[in-house]
Amino acid sequence: MKKADVETFYAVLAAQEPEPKTELEYGNVYQLLVAVALSAQATDVGVNKATRALFAKVKTPAQMVALGEAGLKQHIKTIGLFNTKAKNVIALSEMLVHDHHGEVPQDREALEKLPGVGRKTANVVLNTAFGVPTIAVDTHIFRVGNRTGLAPGKTPLAVEKKLEKATPARFMRHAHHWLILHGRYICKARRPECWRCPVAMCCAFKTKTPAPTEKSRAGSHQPTRKQE
Repeated sequence: MKKADVETFYAVLAAQEPEPKTELEYGNVYQLLVAVALSAQATDVGVNKATRALFAKVKTPAQMVALGEAGLKQHIKTIGLFNTKAKNVIALSEMLVHDHHGEVPQDREALEKLPGVGRKTANVVLNTAFGVPTIAVDTHIFRVGNRTGLAPGKTPLAVEKKLEKATPARFMRHAHHWLILHGRYICKARRPECWRCPVAMCCAFKTKTPAPTEKSRAGSHQPTRKQE
C-alpha cells in the first residue's frame, strides 16, 4: 500500500470512529489484564459473559488469589482453555501481589514476565490502559495487514513491525483498535464485506467481494456489530 493510501486508510477509519475502544468489559487496569488474558482463542462476547459476575466480586489481585483457582474456574468454565487460563490468572495475580504491590506494571518486560502474558496481551494492556502507541497483532489485524497490503508478513511479529513503520505517528495511538474493529466487522475472514468497506479504494485485495443478492441475503444472517 502506498504512503498516500495509508494516510487515507487511517484517516477514513479515524473519521468514522475517532475514539475507538476495546469491546472487553472491565472496571480497572487489573480487570483489563485478566480479560485480555482470558480472551486468547475466545471471543470478547464470550469473555464478557463470563467476567461480569467475576468482576463484580474480584477487583484486585489479592481478591483473585483469595477466590482461588477452583473458584475462578467456576466463573470462566464457558471459555476455551479455562483450566490453563485459571492457573495462569491465579499465578499472575500472586506475582502482582508479591512483586508489584498489587499494581499492574506499565512496562512490557515486567508484563511479559507474568504467567500467561505474551507480547500481544502486553501490547493490549499498554495501549488500552496506559496510552502507549503499541499494536497487538491478533488474527483480525494479521488478516487486515496482509489482505489490504498495509503490512504483509508471515508472522504476527513481522506484521506488527511493519505496522509500526507504516502507520503515521498521529494514528498510532488508536491504530490497534481501528484495525481490530475493521477486521472483525468488515474485513472478515471468510467473506470480507468489500461492498460496504469505507477504505476499499486503498486496499490491495484484488478479488473484491460483491454485494450479496437478495436471495443470498435471505439465506444468511448478517450479525450486527454487538452480536459478533
